Amino acid sequence: MEADELLVLVAGGDQKAFEELYGLVSGPVFGLVRRVVRDPAQTEEVAQEVLLELWRSAARFDPGRGSALSWILTLAHRRAVDRVRSARAATEREQREGRRAHHPAFDQVAEEVEAGLEREWVRRCLDRLTSLQRQSVTLAYYDGYTYREVAERLSLPLGTVKTRMRDGLARLRECLGGAA
Repeated sequence: MEADELLVLVAGGDQKAFEELYGLVSGPVFGLVRRVVRDPAQTEEVAQEVLLELWRSAARFDPGRGSALSWILTLAHRRAVDRVRSARAATEREQREGRRAHHPAFDQVAEEVEAGLEREWVRRCLDRLTSLQRQSVTLAYYDGYTYREVAERLSLPLGTVKTRMRDGLARLRECLGGAA
């Protein structure tokens, strides 16, 4: 039997006719898909999809519009082109995402370098304070103590701590002003 007659029988649900049609068209379908897709694994998958679609949509075949083989190969070509387009779109999405993900890493490095330079500048300015001023400023701004808590920790009057803090912060401001 020819493909046209078999396809009409397949449209009626004839499994034997489908087996015969499968044997007749699977080679040309595979060959066409292979030329379009080029990837062996993808080729097998697309060819199977085409043959499954052939079983499901055999009733749509119109013998008045052309041969069964040309209709089947048209289905195969369309499915293969769709797969190539889909793969290309996925690759482009991955590349865009890769480029997008790459930029923050550069920005992060730049920010870390800048923060490191700023920390070094602050460290140098802290070294210019007297040890008493540095101790008070460090407890308040790095360890998070209130002025009152700094005074208690150092066993000093609150006024003395406030004076050290005021003088120390003034010296820091002066020193850091040269950083800008």
